[in-house]
Amino acid sequence: MRDPVTRAGRAMRAASARSFPGLAAVLAWGVAVLLLMALPHIFVANSAITIMNQMAITIVFALSYNMLLGQAGMLSFGHAIYFGFGGFMCLHAMNHVQVEDLPVPLPVLPLIAGLFSLGMAMLIGSFSTRRAGTVFAMISLGVVELVASVAIVIHLFFRGGGVGGDRTLGMTFFGIGFERQIEVYYLICFWLILCVGLMYLFTLTPLGRMANAVRENPVRVEYLGYSARWIRFLSFCAAGFFAGVAGGLFSINYEIASVENLSAEASGTVIMIAFLGGVGFFFGPVLGAVLFTLLQTVLGLHTNLWQLYAGVLFLATVMFFPSGLTGLLLLHGTVVRQGRLRAVAGPYARTVLPGLIGGLGICALIELLFHSRNSASGGADMTLFWIPVQTTDTVPWLIAAGAAAVGIRACRRNAPALASAWQAERRPPGPL
Repeated sequence: MRDPVTRAGRAMRAASARSFPGLAAVLAWGVAVLLLMALPHIFVANSAITIMNQMAITIVFALSYNMLLGQAGMLSFGHAIYFGFGGFMCLHAMNHVQVEDLPVPLPVLPLIAGLFSLGMAMLIGSFSTRRAGTVFAMISLGVVELVASVAIVIHLFFRGGGVGGDRTLGMTFFGIGFERQIEVYYLICFWLILCVGLMYLFTLTPLGRMANAVRENPVRVEYLGYSARWIRFLSFCAAGFFAGVAGGLFSINYEIASVENLSAEASGTVIMIAFLGGVGFFFGPVLGAVLFTLLQTVLGLHTNLWQLYAGVLFLATVMFFPSGLTGLLLLHGTVVRQGRLRAVAGPYARTVLPGLIGGLGICALIELLFHSRNSASGGADMTLFWIPVQTTDTVPWLIAAGAAAVGIRACRRNAPALASAWQAERRPPGPL
């Protein structure tokens, strides 16, 4: 007969093992929240806080799109219209509240924006989600072009293409008037945490699990007795709601909404963000949103060609890392856990570092060529990697060309060794 103390100890250890993943998740969320609260006190400049605001808004928008593509397998080329609808509705509500002197605080307006976008998603999704695949993608493309065209005509809602407002004229919220950027940051942070948490919980619901099943095999879902069309419709509506919340936050932050917010270009941008981060992972679009915002804001301050570099990064990710940057990072998880990272560190250094040098050399050549062709007459002075140079001097051209040639050549020469070392370390260990 087993000792009851031993059995109790085993039961306690089993319970601890089962509860540990939940505890780890709670700790991770807690650390993330604390980091968000501390960021404005680390980066205190208003420009940095504005960038973080844009980053948070883009995260909500990208995760809402991931509910369509990553969760339910619906490739939409028109998801930005719900972002735009939310932005316009938020400003209309803001102006109406101020004119009528209604007791509606500013933090509630993103909810109104999300509910309006939810209604529009229900209307459009009632016919667009009847089909999936290419048909759904083409319908979404037609809808976004239609809405962008009609926005110029319907003056009652779109005001000829743009609506403005002033967030500081409404009632205060516990004495906060939202005049400062840090106050707007904490408002956006609240909605960021709430929306990310709700979207994550959505993936754990039966509807979220069935959306994954519809993505993988809709025919089998129908065979089991579920309606693939209704699952797509409900996922579509939920994604529209969160996109509307993101649009409302955008309008509060910038105090303007325009037709550009609901254009096909904006829809293409969120697709790029999702694929950069990785549509197969819940937090993949978060990484993509952070990276794209840094490219758009920080890199955009130093060069007019940031879109070119973002496009090249997107092409490289799709071609060589289809699972996105998140998938690339997680790919190294097994190697790190097994303590094999040291074996591939050398091949990585011999391949990646020359590749970076070669890439910087190519970027330098592009910047030199762009400046020499587009600068005013006599404007040969420019700053390249924080170094003042002249495009009429041959030395910068030779250094850039040499770095590009040598770096790319060394990278290509060492790439096979890196691939061999990587495959050897990823191979499961054999029997002793």
